[in-house]
Amino acid sequence: MRKQCRIWWPKHLSSTEPSSSYTFLFGWFVSCASASLDIVVAFACDESSFSGCQYSLKEILCDTNRSMSITLQDKSMFSLLGQCAACPSDNDQLFGIGVGDNDKKKYSTCHIACALNSEGMLRKRNRKYYCGCHKLDGLLEKHRQAATGSNHWIEMAYDPYEIHGRNIHCIPKLHHIHWNGRLVSQCDVHVILYETPTYGARHFSLSCWNSFKKVKIPLKEPKWIDELHQKQPLNDLDAVILAMNSATASKMVFERHVGSSRPFTKFSIICMLIALGLVWQLLAVSMASLSTIFYIFLQFLHSLLGFGSQSWIYTTSKRLFNTAWINIQIRCGQILFWPILLQDNDSRSRSCVEYAEKAALRKHSMWSSLAVDLLLGNLIGFSLLFNAESVCLWVSDFANDTTNELLRTGCVWLMGVPAGFKLNTELAGVLGMISLNAIQIWSTLWFFVDSLLVYLVKGLAILGILFGMTVPAALVRDMILVVTLHVSTLHWMISLLYSQQIQALAALWRLFRGRKCNPLRQRLDSYEYTVKQHIVGSLLFTPLLLLLPTTSVFYLFFTMMNTSISLICMLIEVIISIIHATPYIKIVLWLVRRRRFPAGIWFEIVTCHSNSVNSPEIVSLDKIISPSKNSLHQENITGRSHVLVSILQSNFFTIGQIVIPHYRKVFTRVSRSYFARSAYGVLTGKRISSTLGTKLPSTMPWMFIPYKEYWCLCRNSILACMLECDCHLFQ
Repeated sequence: MRKQCRIWWPKHLSSTEPSSSYTFLFGWFVSCASASLDIVVAFACDESSFSGCQYSLKEILCDTNRSMSITLQDKSMFSLLGQCAACPSDNDQLFGIGVGDNDKKKYSTCHIACALNSEGMLRKRNRKYYCGCHKLDGLLEKHRQAATGSNHWIEMAYDPYEIHGRNIHCIPKLHHIHWNGRLVSQCDVHVILYETPTYGARHFSLSCWNSFKKVKIPLKEPKWIDELHQKQPLNDLDAVILAMNSATASKMVFERHVGSSRPFTKFSIICMLIALGLVWQLLAVSMASLSTIFYIFLQFLHSLLGFGSQSWIYTTSKRLFNTAWINIQIRCGQILFWPILLQDNDSRSRSCVEYAEKAALRKHSMWSSLAVDLLLGNLIGFSLLFNAESVCLWVSDFANDTTNELLRTGCVWLMGVPAGFKLNTELAGVLGMISLNAIQIWSTLWFFVDSLLVYLVKGLAILGILFGMTVPAALVRDMILVVTLHVSTLHWMISLLYSQQIQALAALWRLFRGRKCNPLRQRLDSYEYTVKQHIVGSLLFTPLLLLLPTTSVFYLFFTMMNTSISLICMLIEVIISIIHATPYIKIVLWLVRRRRFPAGIWFEIVTCHSNSVNSPEIVSLDKIISPSKNSLHQENITGRSHVLVSILQSNFFTIGQIVIPHYRKVFTRVSRSYFARSAYGVLTGKRISSTLGTKLPSTMPWMFIPYKEYWCLCRNSILACMLECDCHLFQ
């Protein structure tokens, strides 16, 4: 099988002219097949970088490799890949393919090939071996000999090549490679130019839009799936992508050992950071002081509630205001634990840009949600606080209109002849009088609560200012359920009467059909009833059937009222869950820099050609991908190799693909049969739940540490963010 080699080359190495005659390449050899090899070049440095270094090359490589992620260490080791010549010499007879004017219709001037003449590889020169490798000095030469004898070693050269609009001035070409101790000069080469991933700018990922979906595995897999798993893959893209994302971290560790100095252009950034250091210190002190004051206030409320936790008032209020209680616990946990969640305790994130991006999004998602919630709470809170009287007047008018115009008028209408239906006057009068009395009692109680409505609105405004929008919204939802308790009670009473009437009619209908329900087997069995049973059943069935329209009309009226209240509560519940689940930090970062959310890779082909000993020949891409038998036989005779140069590009997530997975988690507890079960419950007289069962963030345990320690924790967390920004700024 023909050897295939893919060289993943940093784009910035081709954007400038090489500064020295020879540069050393560092990175990873990734191989999962005997005939395929991926060479990921992380960075390049010249021999002068090792002057004055206190560590040996082996120690530097081992320490750099230990700084990488465990997954990458299992796949490949960080090593010295080889060397690259600044420009080809005349004796090397490096040739390139130029495209004439006649070929401009098919190929542009940027499609220049990169190949090497095999005859020039094997000639012996000064400071060179017979294979073409340049002789090094000292420990570098020992390391090269060890690599060429047992592992891999590459010899490359820069080919001056200009691509307009790409900022590419030279493309690397492979001279030869020592492949497991064997010299290989003819192989299919794919040079892939990639932009070095940096934190906050870009990185690569193989994840796609459908990656989060769970695939249902069949009970018995087809035979071709087992055969596919048994085949050895030609390349390991996961390891290659991980290596490219770790290139910046490896370069930083390497430069720390060799003691390379930062460019002078970064001096202005250092001065700016020193100037902003004092401002950041003041911000850290002020935020820590404000958080400590809030921490003391929460600890005081927690201790105050702890004294009455066993009383019936505490238990009853917790049941009535369950949603508000859960949201208060979530908000208090977020306020208490934000300095702990803000600290960077994941050492793995320093070894890979992709890990660092995910850790940063996970770390900043909580405080961004808290900040947006507090912002919305302050906007609504101050609006309610300055317009409390107007809000109270509107609420009172709405409650009176609903009670008088809707409930009372509706009950009186049902006691008469609603929509021309002839109802049972006695039953309609009893149900109507019970409903009117319950409404009147609740209206009397509401008259006393109306005087306290102003203080209630101001309390909601203060809660919104202190805890955010979700806490007063949850409290409003619970208060709606408490205020409409008389409607829920009437609906429960009439639904109980309606359901019992429906069940009795269904049982009597089975009696007439000679059927009996078998609850053990969940089926209907045949049964012979007596004449007396049929007579009694007929006497019961007739009045129940004639009274059903009266009961159904009252049940339908209060079901519509209760369903409207339940839908309002569900809407508030969904709004609360969406506020908690919305990834605000991801949306902001996507709007600012979309490249931080990659979704798969693709290759933009720059040039494609084939090398041979006699003459170069440009071939089409389909011949490279799927060559015929004749072409394969011809390659084996003439020693022809394919060279493909491309640029690595990324796809990016859309705003919908980022947000929708978070919203789907909100409705994971909502079953698809919820609406069908609700419709069936309405027909059979069962109560409809006022909650949808959306998912909220998990509550955190209560934390109590000394006030001074909490202040230091908040201050150190903010200062750690500044140090993290400084570290990523110098990448």
